Amino acid sequence: MTGNPKTLYRTVALLALLLLPSILTDQAKGAPAEHATGVYAIQQSGTNTYKLVATAQEDCWDDERRIPCPEQGEAFFGQDAQSAGSSPSYADHGDGTITDLVTGLMWQKTPGRKMTYAEALEGAPSLALADHEDWRLPTIKELYSLILFSGIDPSGANDRDPANLTPFIDTAFFDFEYGDTAAGERIIDAQYWSSTEYVSTTMNRDATVFGLNFADGRIKGYPRERGPGGSANRQFARYVRGNPDYGLNQLVDNGDGTISDRATGLMWMQDDSQRGYDWQGALAYAEGLEHAGHDDWRLPNAKELQSIVDYSRSPATSSSAAIDPLFNTTPITDEGGSQDYASYWSSTTHVNMSRSPGANAAYVAFGRALGFMEMPPGSGNRQLLDVHGAGAQRSDPKSGDPADWPQGHGPQGDVVRIYNHVRAVRFQPKTEASPTPGVTSEPTASPTGSPTTAPATPWAPTATPIGSTPPTTWSIHLPLAHHGITP
Repeated sequence: MTGNPKTLYRTVALLALLLLPSILTDQAKGAPAEHATGVYAIQQSGTNTYKLVATAQEDCWDDERRIPCPEQGEAFFGQDAQSAGSSPSYADHGDGTITDLVTGLMWQKTPGRKMTYAEALEGAPSLALADHEDWRLPTIKELYSLILFSGIDPSGANDRDPANLTPFIDTAFFDFEYGDTAAGERIIDAQYWSSTEYVSTTMNRDATVFGLNFADGRIKGYPRERGPGGSANRQFARYVRGNPDYGLNQLVDNGDGTISDRATGLMWMQDDSQRGYDWQGALAYAEGLEHAGHDDWRLPNAKELQSIVDYSRSPATSSSAAIDPLFNTTPITDEGGSQDYASYWSSTTHVNMSRSPGANAAYVAFGRALGFMEMPPGSGNRQLLDVHGAGAQRSDPKSGDPADWPQGHGPQGDVVRIYNHVRAVRFQPKTEASPTPGVTSEPTASPTGSPTTAPATPWAPTATPIGSTPPTTWSIHLPLAHHGITP
């Protein structure tokens, strides 16, 4: 077939759209088939080993408020709600278990009481729920598959009645409760343990475990032993079983400045943006990229971005960002004058209950998740510490001046940068051949039990890629308009 590639691409897109109704019959119910921009995502069923669930964010936002979804070429185009994916879909078996029909993972419906990390680990082998005896404490990537950014952070809420709040998990299927304020807890004390231990330490050299807060929509590293006031740290545990390959990346260096993940069907830019942007600028930068013959690059949503965190790495233990070394990462000088690695913007708005509900967006820290922590509490003495660990997902104001936040924000004084870096992504169609890679990172398990990828030798460029290796997993991203914003 010959002709203009973009004309051919649009022709294929139109043919696919004609077949869209039959293709989508097995998609999760309620999946948005079309947005204001006309962006579609068609995913092959039954082949993904690490199939990502969409964030369920359906609204578009500017720097403050909800807006009509912008058209291509307009400000704020390319955000989370404008890229469809595999909508959340669950089956309740009526026996205390829920199956995620996208990931293939089976979950405990009701988590029970809060417990220490040691108790959470010990509880899995002894759980005989629904005649299954292979339950495990989920990794942070497995646990993050359940997060939905249709949730609303209670920050800024005047009314904190749990009945009027929206958590970051589907409560039609999963039992959930906020913190017990009558017992002295905060409303947001709804953290869940994962089995993923931080390979470094946080706070005051505390051994740390990553957890997910379904009340405020964040991943943070939590002290493994010590909780508030020096008491034992207790959190919820929701056990999982099935799909042992979930969270294992299958990264391939394509030799053209791109990295394919065969497990998720995503293609990534090997280089990051090498400088920071505010959120609007990050969206425009990604949308304007043309690289390796592709012009459908975009800013990843929070779940896509978190999928490439390598939790076996950290600046303190591997002198690197928490990402596979197949990727190139730009070092930065952090707020304390030390070398560190950037955080990356997602396209996902982190909605809260303040007067400007859309003012923040989620990012993932691939370097230290720093904060100006008051040590000891109440002393007025602020220390810049790694408070949440490389691999944390937090949120930043989408615009503004970082100097307005000299002591960060939140109880741990989370550093506010606003100008975060960009790692662009695109869907990789099944029919798109990938060059035989110079380097492949095979999946393995880290010492802490967290899925990751094996260390790999940095790619050495070759003159011409030889042959082709079709991806194991795939999806097709069919924009109806050219993504040609000049950054």
